[in-house]
Amino acid sequence: MPSLRLGNIAPDFEAETTAGPIKFHEWIGDSWAILFSHPGDFTPVCTTELGEVARRADDFAKRNVKLIGISANGLQDHGKWVEDINDFGAKFGPTNVQFPIIADEDRKISTLYDMLDEQDATNRDAKGLPFTIRTVFVVDPKKVIRLTIAYPASTGRNFDEILRLATNIASQRQLIGTRVTDVIVHPSVNNDEAKVLFPEVTFHKQPYLRTTPLKVSE
Repeated sequence: MPSLRLGNIAPDFEAETTAGPIKFHEWIGDSWAILFSHPGDFTPVCTTELGEVARRADDFAKRNVKLIGISANGLQDHGKWVEDINDFGAKFGPTNVQFPIIADEDRKISTLYDMLDEQDATNRDAKGLPFTIRTVFVVDPKKVIRLTIAYPASTGRNFDEILRLATNIASQRQLIGTRVTDVIVHPSVNNDEAKVLFPEVTFHKQPYLRTTPLKVSE
């Protein structure tokens, strides 16, 4: 099947998750959503990633972004794995996985979203089924795919960067652009409007650059 592209409607599906059965579009509701995949349960990179996401869950929630993981194992394994994630993650701070993790032992949803590993022929389970790579899909309230990222199975993701991207594209007014520090006032906003909308705006020597501290509502 062709790869999903930005602007496509995210395929809907029904799934069993650690939070109960869901219909994906219905679950998203009026929020944004981040769907992120994992090659398998009880693996070191996946365990540390999910622990980090759990610790940052409130940061995503403040931006009206829901989180949902998917891994190529069954629901029983997921339940035991969450215990491992919370136990290990607690070494770095309070960790409590509350977001759902989709059971995708048969790879149906991974196939639907083109998440399967076509690069490493050895990345297979005992049944010979391919595991997933590490993908990220950001979906808006209209169920449109707004961002995609794909990492090889061996490489963990930087969720600070994913949070930064989510902040940008899920901004209600779309008047800012993200950079490494603070945020950039969008070019469509003139200087007078910028002073009103962003009282802490800084005007730089370059007339096209106006920056302001990023503030997220509690």
